[in-house]
Amino acid sequence: MKTLKIVKLLVAPLIAAIIILFFDFVPENPLVTKMAAVALWMSIWWLTEAVHLAVTALLPMIVIPLFGIADSKLMATQYMDPIIFLFIGGFIIAFAIERWDLHKRIALKILTKVGTSPSRILFGIMFTSFILSMWISNTATVMMLISAVLAIVVQIEQHFSEEKHSQNISKALLIGLAYSASIGGMATLVGTPTNMIFLREYNDKFANNHDLNFFVWFKIAFPLALVFLVLTFFILKKLFIKKGMDLAVEKNYFNDAYKKLGKISFEEKVVSTVFIITALLWFTRADIDLGFFQIKGWNNLFDKKEYINDSTVALFMALLLFFIPSKNEKDKKLISWTEVSKLPFDIILLFGGGFALAKGFEISGLSNFIASQLQFSEGTNLYLFILVMCLLITIISEFASNVACIQLMLPVLIVVQQNMNIHPLILLIPATLASSLGFMLPVATAPNTIVFGSNRIKVNDMLKAGFFIDIIGIVLITLLVMIII
Repeated sequence: MKTLKIVKLLVAPLIAAIIILFFDFVPENPLVTKMAAVALWMSIWWLTEAVHLAVTALLPMIVIPLFGIADSKLMATQYMDPIIFLFIGGFIIAFAIERWDLHKRIALKILTKVGTSPSRILFGIMFTSFILSMWISNTATVMMLISAVLAIVVQIEQHFSEEKHSQNISKALLIGLAYSASIGGMATLVGTPTNMIFLREYNDKFANNHDLNFFVWFKIAFPLALVFLVLTFFILKKLFIKKGMDLAVEKNYFNDAYKKLGKISFEEKVVSTVFIITALLWFTRADIDLGFFQIKGWNNLFDKKEYINDSTVALFMALLLFFIPSKNEKDKKLISWTEVSKLPFDIILLFGGGFALAKGFEISGLSNFIASQLQFSEGTNLYLFILVMCLLITIISEFASNVACIQLMLPVLIVVQQNMNIHPLILLIPATLASSLGFMLPVATAPNTIVFGSNRIKVNDMLKAGFFIDIIGIVLITLLVMIII
């Protein structure tokens, strides 16, 4: 095992060295070969996880300047992109929600409404996870809800005399929690890091298009995600909740649990208000074109409206939480730096590493070189190409980080889009959505890993359910493109 780790660690820089020493893709521009070596080095380390993903993400900051591709100052700016601050602001709001147990109140409130049969509980958990992960990271959503779901699992296990029945329902609830978080993340630009990476890349490469904002993405992705959620629910119900499983948990279990939370606190009211206002500001920042009617965005109130983006909103609303005093905890605010210190800096570095890699593609001329090698894509059937592309990205996402996958694919797809002479969103949106489809393996996504850690799910359970759901996701995304074009 130790030998394998050493091999994985050394093979990538060795291959990079061989490429630089013995290959010359564009004789008049040696930077293309050097950047190809860097990209391959990072790809191998990301795909094999030879070192932590965040460690790999730091490579461009060192190797790209050393190879003379770009200076350190330019590389450093990629690690502090506005999209990273959108991520930070969203996480701070999520920490405030978690600190005051607002997520528990939301979850239990939904569960009191859906009923207490196994299938209704499954739907309640999935819908809660779906709604929360639209605004909070998928990982944070599952971490917030996992303890509540495990408590429900224990209750169900106590009520079913047949162990097999209780085990199957437990699997359905836990897998449903993870899958619905990933699906909910697809619905909004802030729902998952892959969407934010796409947003940054699109705004950087197509700054003059002005055709993508929070509302535009929501209008496209939310209906898809909602249909996907419903189909996933029926798949899990069919696989794990058989007919005859009509025993339910105690009728008042969720009501009693909700009552134990007590009266909604001042802090919960304020945090929920901040949360709702943030969402509304994201939706209404830019003009909303409904076809028959246009709603002017609030950014028109400012002389330099192009200076304001979703990151501005996220940070402004998050900073408010540091100044609003708590009523129940004297001399404390709604959020403190203690909570914020839990920020996942590895994801922030992953963002930066991917942005730096993409900038290297552009500056070195590697993007243009790839363009010259992909002329075959011009005559390819568009829908077949998108179907195969989504399949490829899904397979990669099963084994590698979704973030790393989309960071590697976007620069290539931008070139392919230019060759095919189509609007970039036609390829980039389905590719971004497909990067969220890792449902088959526990290591595919953080939500999968978290629920697998409960020791109530076997790999085969996830493989069986995830296979069907991956296929449905690929087909739905391809159909989405057919409908939009």
